[in-house]
Amino acid sequence: VQLQASGGGLVQAGGSVRLSCAASGRTFTSYVMKWFRQAPGKEREFVASMSWNGVPTYYLDSVKGRFTISKDNAQSTVHLQMNSLKREDTAVYYCAAALGPTTYWGRGTLVTVSS
Repeated sequence: VQLQASGGGLVQAGGSVRLSCAASGRTFTSYVMKWFRQAPGKEREFVASMSWNGVPTYYLDSVKGRFTISKDNAQSTVHLQMNSLKREDTAVYYCAAALGPTTYWGRGTLVTVSS
């Protein structure tokens, strides 16, 4: 399994960023796709998830209404649209693919939100 995250960068507070996670190496139809983040000095935390069939979706309370997880079946890519960004959203964002007790991780992509 290979997960390649991209789309991070520097953005001003209130702005938007779209992260992408290209998944390859197997068929992901039974997987739950997830986004996590790790802010400086903090533990990694769950941000959002969705089953590959699109439902259900779950979000960290602090990002509900601002972040949206979605997927592109044709390109086997999962996206995280992040709007109304806040400084506290600054973190390295990781995508992951989970099947039962097994989770595969991709490399993170840094999102820095400036004031």
